[in-house]
Amino acid sequence: MLKQISVVLKNVPGQLADLSVLLGKEGVNIRAISVADTSEVSTVRIVVDEPAKALNILKGHKFQVYENEVLAVETPDHPGGLTAVVKPLKEAKINVHYLYPFLGRASDQAIVILGVDKIKEAEKVLKRNWVHTFGKEIYNL
Repeated sequence: MLKQISVVLKNVPGQLADLSVLLGKEGVNIRAISVADTSEVSTVRIVVDEPAKALNILKGHKFQVYENEVLAVETPDHPGGLTAVVKPLKEAKINVHYLYPFLGRASDQAIVILGVDKIKEAEKVLKRNWVHTFGKEIYNL
């Protein structure tokens, strides 16, 4: 399981750029990112190479941040390949709240970040179904 940082930003021009500049200036690399907006705010979910450092930096600059655990899994990179990941979760009655791509690869397979309602159970289900899950090594891909 990995640490994901969610950052709440005002939905105005430049907020995402400010976040990116700040983390980049401090040497933190964003490895996966998802942005969801409403009329008032955007929620930016990130997986970074140094989550503890990023969390400290963002809190120190008064960003509204939350940390939670997510899974990083390989999925076949062909039409219907995602089924190998989501079908076992469906059968185990595990809800996928969100999914977004990881920006690197360890092989010819795609990597996705999963937010699920039963993370420990999901990890076991996926491993039983031959889905490769990553640990902290993902931070260095």
